[in-house]
Amino acid sequence: MALSLAAMYLLLKKGFRTPPPPAGKAPGAAYEPAQPAAPAKHWSDGGRMLTEVVAESRYSAAVRELAGQHGDKGADTRLQAVLAVDPRNPYDDKPVAVFVAGRMVGYLSQKDGQAFRDRQRREEIEGQSVSCDAAVRGGALWNGKHLAYAVWLDIELSR
Repeated sequence: MALSLAAMYLLLKKGFRTPPPPAGKAPGAAYEPAQPAAPAKHWSDGGRMLTEVVAESRYSAAVRELAGQHGDKGADTRLQAVLAVDPRNPYDDKPVAVFVAGRMVGYLSQKDGQAFRDRQRREEIEGQSVSCDAAVRGGALWNGKHLAYAVWLDIELSR
């Protein structure tokens, strides 16, 4: 008990330490990847929309706008996405950025990003962007509040 109290005292006295920002990155500065060039290929998974975009909370305003007007029912807005490896991202090693209708909406998960880069390598299009169909879903009214949106991609990564 005394040890716990001593540890809490030290934490409160010295304060909580947060890790420093990545090298060359100002604290609080937003990072936005560059718009990708025209896609080298269009990949499809037959309309299944099984790959979810992650880290989209930072881009929620853009995703909400892309969903369009849908009333109290959930959106299922179909658009085209462009995916590109982002080698200059200071927070992650070669993440795959996802743009829908020219707007950044998030990234592939690390696992999906690796599968994306592997497929690019197999198809000999490393470093080039790829397009696929996308669906912005969500936003239905539930218990008086609108649910969150998510972006799903029609892309098969294991091919």
